[in-house]
Amino acid sequence: MGTGTRTGEWSIQDLAKAAGTTSRTLRHYGELGLLPPSRIGTNGYRYYDQNSLVRLQRILLLRELGLGLPVIGDVLAGQQDTTAALHTHLELLRQEQDRIRRRIESVNSTLQKMERGEKLVAAEVFDGFDHTQYKDEVIERWGKDAYESGDRWWRSLSAGDKQAFQQAQLDIAADFGRARAAGLDPSSDEVQAITQRHYDWVTGGSHGKRPGADHFAGLGEMYVADPRFAANYDVHGEGTAELIRDAMRIYADRNLR
Repeated sequence: MGTGTRTGEWSIQDLAKAAGTTSRTLRHYGELGLLPPSRIGTNGYRYYDQNSLVRLQRILLLRELGLGLPVIGDVLAGQQDTTAALHTHLELLRQEQDRIRRRIESVNSTLQKMERGEKLVAAEVFDGFDHTQYKDEVIERWGKDAYESGDRWWRSLSAGDKQAFQQAQLDIAADFGRARAAGLDPSSDEVQAITQRHYDWVTGGSHGKRPGADHFAGLGEMYVADPRFAANYDVHGEGTAELIRDAMRIYADRNLR
């Protein structure tokens, strides 16, 4: 890593390069009070010392753990002891390591059951997954009210209701996969019947609020555009996500406009 004009400090460009981020991001962190520069040179350039490196490491760790920037600010403000804070981060990382291990076991079990032709069980498929990990993304895309409303609805469900809701999604995805394997057209009655079930499932997840044509079709587009969704559906065969997207667009045009 290159240094600035003093020993043990880094320019904003050098720090951004070392951390795998951008100068713009670091300036944004500075504007929020998360990462103020240790000094500003006479030329107006920002420089960061070793304490800044540790602070940025903490910020990036917390971001990876799914915390939003306002929450990270509270964490940093409440933990002045850097050593104690790093111990806390280490424990959080160990928890994340355990969650990743459970996800790996979950995906491995899913693949084995699919290869043996066994029925999938929602509680096993979703072991290690946490719906709150995408909180910031949901708020950014659909707004805070949408996240909080959905979060309240999910938390109000019993364990049995949660499993039934997840199992319904698995069954629908598997039926789409079988339709793709059979070469069915997305406009066919069979595929549109599955799409109706999917629409009802989405409506249930919106606690009864029926999505409009653009919302439903846009959701289908996201299934293909977002690799996380595409991977979840294409586990039933490559091209399943595209079939679902096309079927949802046709359903929206036929029934929601």
